[in-house]
Amino acid sequence: MSHKRFHQIGGALRFDDKLSRPRRHQDKLSAFRKVWDLWTHCLELLFNPDRDICIDEQLVPFRGRCKFKQYIPTKPAKYGLKIWTVCDVKTSYAWRVQLYTGKAGDRAEVNQGMSVVMELTEGLKELPPQLLRTRERAIFSSAFAFTLTHTVVSYVPRRGKNVLLLSTKHRTPDVSEEEKRKPVFIQDYNRCKGGVDNLDKVVGTYSCRRKTNRWPVALFHNLLDVSLYNSYVLWTAIGGGCMSKKWEKLWYQGRGA
Repeated sequence: MSHKRFHQIGGALRFDDKLSRPRRHQDKLSAFRKVWDLWTHCLELLFNPDRDICIDEQLVPFRGRCKFKQYIPTKPAKYGLKIWTVCDVKTSYAWRVQLYTGKAGDRAEVNQGMSVVMELTEGLKELPPQLLRTRERAIFSSAFAFTLTHTVVSYVPRRGKNVLLLSTKHRTPDVSEEEKRKPVFIQDYNRCKGGVDNLDKVVGTYSCRRKTNRWPVALFHNLLDVSLYNSYVLWTAIGGGCMSKKWEKLWYQGRGA
């Protein structure tokens, strides 16, 4: 394929029906919604995550016009489309993703990170007020709250600072014996927090991304990058119990095993 033909195909790439574009007033992602929903649905079907998962934000580099483009100075690209990602810590497989499309209505969002974590993990609806208070609490102290499926810890590392963690793994109020008396929650978090960062590193190094002024195309390039990495994880995870049993059976049938 010639270079000119490649750019012609790229310029004609569309993911929605032009006649249905008025619906964009209700759905900001309508130009890419159908492809996005099909892709995110498949991510969960193909993989069984290990005991530890990590939730963090990705930033798809993009500087064109987009109503929900974000500025995150701590990211290398700084400007782009923000995606909340749930990754398996052991393999960095992208298991669930949620695109941030801006605030709903005229009100600014509050505690966005906490809300996303609770939604992606199907966790609590709200936190007990006792965990949010830091006054009159001793430094290095911890407070725990339990439900049938989730545990929340509130840790005070210094005066006026409150660290909140939600876990579906820990069921006991374990605290380390070191000087700062950190909960085991935090120690496990520090060990597992690099899951999404590892995915970003691989996707950023080996990418099919091309310069574009259309945000659906930028999302499509990221979709391909993440899918390629996930495919590699599935290929190397065969026999390790990570691949979904249904798809592992189909894979072996395809190989004639």
